[in-house]
Amino acid sequence: MRALTILYEDAEALVIDKPAGLPIERPRAGGASLEDRAEELKLGFQRAPVPVHRIDTDTSGCLLLARNPKALKRFNAAFEARQVEKVYLGIVAGPVAGNEGTIALSLAKVSTARAGWHMIAAKKGKPAVTHWRKLAEREGMTLIEFRPETGRTHQIRIHARAGLGHALVGDPVYGDGTGAKRTMLHARALVVMREGKPPITATAPIPADFVALGFGDVALGA
Repeated sequence: MRALTILYEDAEALVIDKPAGLPIERPRAGGASLEDRAEELKLGFQRAPVPVHRIDTDTSGCLLLARNPKALKRFNAAFEARQVEKVYLGIVAGPVAGNEGTIALSLAKVSTARAGWHMIAAKKGKPAVTHWRKLAEREGMTLIEFRPETGRTHQIRIHARAGLGHALVGDPVYGDGTGAKRTMLHARALVVMREGKPPITATAPIPADFVALGFGDVALGA
């Protein structure tokens, strides 16, 4: 088992580079999860840190953990107040018109016996806003920088398909699941503002499967 990479550390916070395929919570069917790494992440502290937010099992990159209950409460408040900047990289399975823009599509959760639950764009759903910028194109695929203003479930995955015209490469729910072994979404950078303290800042390296598809030389945009 490879050790988790620590991107940021202080007395109240950790930011790790979560590997793709590692769920944050233990799956109902069992199997490995971030919970199994609790002792590894203590790093000399008595308490194991706990995740402040959620990213999909397939998504790699920056994940903020709180080292104590007070920090968890403050960080949760920062997310609710939108005092957190999140930058994602996603590989879209097709060409994208334009160079940048904003997608504002409300999202709602639906469930069927056949397909289970998933999210859809719906006028009566919860508001969701994502800013995007085209970074590169390779062999019919497009690398997009996403900056979500809200944090809805599957927001970037839905906004890619409904707002940009194509699902993320490898997405088995909102696309056809081809082109990669996982949904190609990476939590590239995270900034969390803190009153009276410097902000938490972290940047996760480009993962190997992005490099394999030809997107390893893209710098994080300003």
